[in-house]
Amino acid sequence: MTAIMDQVCKEALELPLDQRLTVVCRILDQSDVYLSSEQVEKEWDGVIRERMERYDCGKAKTRPASEVFDALDKRLSE
Repeated sequence: MTAIMDQVCKEALELPLDQRLTVVCRILDQSDVYLSSEQVEKEWDGVIRERMERYDCGKAKTRPASEVFDALDKRLSE
């Protein structure tokens, strides 16, 4: 990321959640990127298949769900 993007992200993450979501929505609304629900489903299918393959081959780094939820709780309470 460029320094400007780093600064924008840093400042955006300091906003309350509702304001961060508003910023995201505004950016998406004004972007030229639009995917139909079929395109989104196809993209997610590819991501899911890739992740399953990495997991099946033992290449995916995993951790217990309890660790993941604890980390999320910590991030959300900051």
